[in-house]
Amino acid sequence: MPADDRGAPSIADGPRQTGRSAGWGRGFAKISERLEARFDAERDQLPLWLPVGLGLGLGIAAWFALPGANAWTAFLLAGGALLFAMLGLGLGTRWGKAVALFAFAAALGCAHIWWKAERVAAPVLEYARMAEFTAKIESFQRLPARESVRLVVRPQETGLPPRLRVNVDAEDAGPALQPGATVRIRAWLMPPPPMAVPGAYDFARYAWFHELGGTGRANTIEVVAPTGERRWSARIAGWRQSLADHIQSRLSGGEGGIATALATGDQGAISEADAEAMRRSGLAHLLSVSGLHVTAVVGAVMLLTLKLLALSPTLALRFRLTVVAAGAGALAGIAYTILTGAEVPTVRACVAAILVLIGVALGREAITLRLVAVGALIVLLFWPESVAGPSFQLSFAAITAIVALHEHPRMKALLSRRDEGVVQKTGRFLLALILTGLAVEIALAPIALYHFHKAGFYGALANVVAIPLTTFVIMPLEALALLFDLIGLGAPFWWLTGQTLSLLLGLAHAVAETPGAVALLPTMPMAAFALVVAGGLWICLWKTGWRRWGLIPVAIGGAWALSTPAPDLVVTGDGQHLAVRTAQGGFALLRSRAGDYVRDMLSETSGHEGELAAIEDLPAAACSRDLCAAHIVRDGRTWTLLATRSRHYVDYGPLARACAAADIVVGDRTLPRTCVPRWLKADRAFLEGTGGLSITLGDSPRVTTVADRVGRHPWVQAPDRP
Repeated sequence: MPADDRGAPSIADGPRQTGRSAGWGRGFAKISERLEARFDAERDQLPLWLPVGLGLGLGIAAWFALPGANAWTAFLLAGGALLFAMLGLGLGTRWGKAVALFAFAAALGCAHIWWKAERVAAPVLEYARMAEFTAKIESFQRLPARESVRLVVRPQETGLPPRLRVNVDAEDAGPALQPGATVRIRAWLMPPPPMAVPGAYDFARYAWFHELGGTGRANTIEVVAPTGERRWSARIAGWRQSLADHIQSRLSGGEGGIATALATGDQGAISEADAEAMRRSGLAHLLSVSGLHVTAVVGAVMLLTLKLLALSPTLALRFRLTVVAAGAGALAGIAYTILTGAEVPTVRACVAAILVLIGVALGREAITLRLVAVGALIVLLFWPESVAGPSFQLSFAAITAIVALHEHPRMKALLSRRDEGVVQKTGRFLLALILTGLAVEIALAPIALYHFHKAGFYGALANVVAIPLTTFVIMPLEALALLFDLIGLGAPFWWLTGQTLSLLLGLAHAVAETPGAVALLPTMPMAAFALVVAGGLWICLWKTGWRRWGLIPVAIGGAWALSTPAPDLVVTGDGQHLAVRTAQGGFALLRSRAGDYVRDMLSETSGHEGELAAIEDLPAAACSRDLCAAHIVRDGRTWTLLATRSRHYVDYGPLARACAAADIVVGDRTLPRTCVPRWLKADRAFLEGTGGLSITLGDSPRVTTVADRVGRHPWVQAPDRP
């Protein structure tokens, strides 16, 4: 048989394969040309994607989202493969170089946060226990709203983690309890609590990156040695606390709490009622020192310096007073940042302010998205873990939305100077303020819904009043009050500050109590949130028409989040608490004596607002001292729930029969093997591997676990580490 007939390629196959290859080549060339045209039109925007690749879009965020080391390694290999592919295929093109740099940034970001997580690794308590030890106070924070004091201490005994966070009753916190003091503490200590249910706050992650090996509450505390020679960090912490104490001695209640937060960044004196009103009204950002506050301080110092120096004709003629005033503003911004604790939003705002001042000194336009990108890069390099927290996300989302809006040609036209009357000018200013507020609210809503499960509807309107009131009235009055306190004449200014703060609080409570002021959502899927963020970045960072393509992932992610049903059953990781959805759409608790923290957590992650009922009060439930059984009807099927609610012994025989009649069994203890429900047995042994549960019943029942969200990150495995 001829070779061609035995399957070998014939001569005629050659041209056909060559033609196919040529077709692929021409197709790739056309795509490359189109991409090159797109990227050339957007060449000024390309640097903005560097911090996105490093942290926000990929890189650092991917490390937090992916489950463990194998996935992180695969991500690094994929980033490297894309880098080399782009260098080979797109060499010499702008789009090829941009994608290659983006891939490199993504891989670098993932490697950077992985390295940081391993570098900060520290011993963690393995189990809760009572301990008595000697320690040195590292930081001191009063929490007047909780009638306690929060200490971070360094134990001197072996067998304990190097850093612990301990709360002390306010009445036990004497004046000698200061940073640098050595104390003898007897306290109940426990490991940093993990995420209790899917979507709740993960304190264990925060503790890991802050090298906190445990938390606890002191039963007794005694100062062994007073504060001696203190490091600069301890001195600054002491000054900060002294300033907070002074302000609270001048203003009491919610007004004093907010005044303290504005001056020192310490929100511990704000009551939960006032904090919740600020959140519901969309004004909570005013409590966290960030761009608004730093800008007010820098601007006020710069203006005051410029006006004072201009009084001297000699100085005005010989020196560039703008540069001198910019330097004074920069020093004031740095001092304010250090005094308020140097939190991530404050550092970002300070860096941005300094860059703006440099631009002003050089006579260039400085408030641009490139400025935001530089600030983001600095934060990501020094504090990569901040990407996973709401503070970083809210801060950069707000400033990105504001700058992107004001860089739009139509917004520039609206704000351009023109010959017109005061009424028209005021109207345009108010319109711009409302549009800016709307842009910020739209940008922040997905982040607030993802982290806090709630977002305010009327925040844009409330901020039209609150932002100018805080920036131009409250903060200057408080600064004058502190200044005149040096000569004993601050009382009138404190009175005025208190009145304006009362007005701000009144606005917050009025908006918060308005019907429909808050949107609630159960725990949002991580992928849905990622789609919304990716689409929002696409819209904000590009300038040409293809920015509109970002609406597609935003719409998909938003629809996904809004269509996510509320869970039918939520179980905490220790099995002690659960909430079951009632036929009326509310939720009922297994243990009616559960504290406010547990109640709020279960309500928020379930997307429910209102009082939580007790399971024993439901018509389809029967409870004893030790067990509760309830029937849940979903999509025409009745599910039977059985849950333990005491540590008392239950006879094996009756327990086995009750388990066999139940679909779901939940227990805070390890249940015997004879307990075999029809569908799910979530006892201690099961929950130790999964963490808290969020269960949706119906035709296709689904169980979401804490383990699904946190994976195998270092803080999850912390108790097993040496």
